[in-house]
Amino acid sequence: MLNHTLSVYKDKKVLITGNTGFKGSWMCQWLINLGAEVYGIALDPPTDPSMFKQLKLEKSCKWYNTDIRNFNNVRKVIEEVKPEIIFHLAAQSLIRVSYDIPLETFDTNVMGTVNLFEAIRQTNISTNIIVVTSDKCYENQEWLYGYRENDPLGGYDPYSASKGAVEIIVSSFRRSFFNPNDYEKHGVNVSSARAGNVIGGGDWSLDRIVPDCIRFIQENTPIKVRNPLATRPWQHVLEPLGGYLILGAKLITCDVSELDKYCSAFNFGPAISSNKTVEVLVKEIIKNWGKGELTYLKENAVHEAILLSISIDKAYSLLKWQPVWEFKETIKNTVLWYKEMANNPDKIVELTNNQINQYSAEFRFCDLND
Repeated sequence: MLNHTLSVYKDKKVLITGNTGFKGSWMCQWLINLGAEVYGIALDPPTDPSMFKQLKLEKSCKWYNTDIRNFNNVRKVIEEVKPEIIFHLAAQSLIRVSYDIPLETFDTNVMGTVNLFEAIRQTNISTNIIVVTSDKCYENQEWLYGYRENDPLGGYDPYSASKGAVEIIVSSFRRSFFNPNDYEKHGVNVSSARAGNVIGGGDWSLDRIVPDCIRFIQENTPIKVRNPLATRPWQHVLEPLGGYLILGAKLITCDVSELDKYCSAFNFGPAISSNKTVEVLVKEIIKNWGKGELTYLKENAVHEAILLSISIDKAYSLLKWQPVWEFKETIKNTVLWYKEMANNPDKIVELTNNQINQYSAEFRFCDLND
């Protein structure tokens, strides 16, 4: 049923900012499979190896190699492509890195978003925009219950604060220039999406727990863990991407009278049972790989939240979206991707598509006519 819902993307012009990154690469591949005409704005792939290159996506989408911080270039792309829907994923997305480069983090995440909105406003195109932020946009009090979309925004570290700021910018542009009540005048729909801790094959970033685990295992080195008791809402990358795609499909197809419901913020997180500690995650990775050793680091680490979860009631109620893969299946599919990449790199496109198709086939609650 999910593929039926997403059939609206066939032949649509879709622009993905940050398309050369981990999430952007999965999104590109999924949209290509759906028959969309895919465009991208991004710098060179941020890692080596990179999923973007491993899937040879530069051959199947039109990629504009430019910085989201360059307003003139962004405007030119918007004017040339005239995308029917935009998924804004471009970001500096690492918490610990944000302590080292706070200026670049705020510039990329905040002003990059402003550049995109202003380019759309100046070119007067009709489009749908989904701005991807983070579950870390909330003022985290380390509550036991999940944050809802109307809870206060905040952010301790520069990355989290930048994502909270982006949500405020989204709200400002939506109310000031792209108000859903005035859609007939401007023709632009704006939503934001907040996801949990996304994992999956193809993430090669430094200082992220899953790719770090894979590197340590392949090097026959003990896996070093800083915060073993930190609890996170782990979810496979396909989970939030499916949510973004469903939200985008709703924006494209819903009646103008309903836009106010969907031009808003949505959480896309895992089931409560997938809120696990880092230690549990690492042990499950070791179990699925068949080897590996865990060790604990004693260092003066930068501040990172110990407990964080988000409520997905709104996404379920309005979009009929809910998680598909439980924690163990998420880890199983993640490790399988990296193993296949190590053993059969020529088959990685096939495996990636198989995982997309498997996820789509298992999706249960999604009907745009509900």
